[in-house]
Amino acid sequence: MIVVSYGTDYTQNTYDALAASNIHDRLKPGMTVSIKPNLVVSRPANDGATTHPEVVEGIILFLKEYGITKINIIESSWVGDSTKRAYKACGYEELSRRHGVPLINLKTDSSTTHKHSGYSIDICDRALNTDFLINVPVLKAHGQTKLTCCLKNLKGCIPDSEKRRFHMLGLNKPIAELSKLISVGYNVIDGICGDLTFEEGGNPVEANRIIVGRDPFLLDSYCASLIGYAPDEIGYLSYGRKISLGEYFNEQTPLAEINVEQKTLKSTHTTRVADRYKEMIAEKSACSACYSSLIYALHRNGSRNRELSLHIGQGYKGETGEGIGIGNCACGFSKSVPGCPPTANSIYEMLQTLSSYR
Repeated sequence: MIVVSYGTDYTQNTYDALAASNIHDRLKPGMTVSIKPNLVVSRPANDGATTHPEVVEGIILFLKEYGITKINIIESSWVGDSTKRAYKACGYEELSRRHGVPLINLKTDSSTTHKHSGYSIDICDRALNTDFLINVPVLKAHGQTKLTCCLKNLKGCIPDSEKRRFHMLGLNKPIAELSKLISVGYNVIDGICGDLTFEEGGNPVEANRIIVGRDPFLLDSYCASLIGYAPDEIGYLSYGRKISLGEYFNEQTPLAEINVEQKTLKSTHTTRVADRYKEMIAEKSACSACYSSLIYALHRNGSRNRELSLHIGQGYKGETGEGIGIGNCACGFSKSVPGCPPTANSIYEMLQTLSSYR
């Protein structure tokens, strides 16, 4: 089961998503819970690279209501950055003080070698020695793997020396193998404003959604479509399917959307990458999630046709005409991509069928 919750009160939105999910079946009072955000670099979350502290706060509040008080936050930033500096820059020191939750720096943790399918991987002990691990990645693009979400976020649970080796091995296979060795209790995906292009942020695309579920492989296959890819285009998902990590998201997968009335209008703040496409888009009161799908699709497509007429937003309900409508609200145009919101992949596939994009 996947739950998607919309809204700009990120703490409440996270709490609501968990309350509507099936995480209750796995929680027991008195257990030790470790929360693993993505603090890959020392940059605030609104840059699109790191997990919003408000999301982790929503998790903490939810856990405490279930009588769980043994909570810690674990992380190891990427090679070359300081986890301690990232905790401070990303607002986690204040979060720790406010809720009495320790911050664990996995860069200083001991590690143990574990094996699967011929792979030997060193894993930080604190990532394994917990009753319940909650994985809190950011949904964003990545320069090498295209997508970084649940599975790749677990790379922060290995020592720096192992991170370097993963790159030597090509990333995709070891990322998939690592997920066989780390037991994730639940996943809470920060889909608020993931970066359009790179893991380290700088080009955020506002979507204002939290996505939760138990199966990290299933969630990653779903999230791939949200930023414009079919699951098989993501190397670690394609390989993961071969080693029986799970099944891809499909039409039969239970999916619940909540707080749909909180689908917010897109932000007036854009980045230089998103600005490239503004002249192609006729926007009337578009929701953030819908608009972000369009930007992801256009960026992946690398459009050079500035004559195209793309219509998006609630203001187009009931309108008809020539051009392309994006989302259910603009379904009256001569061509349209359904969905509320449509995935970036469905928009991308439509763009690919147009002769002007070939």
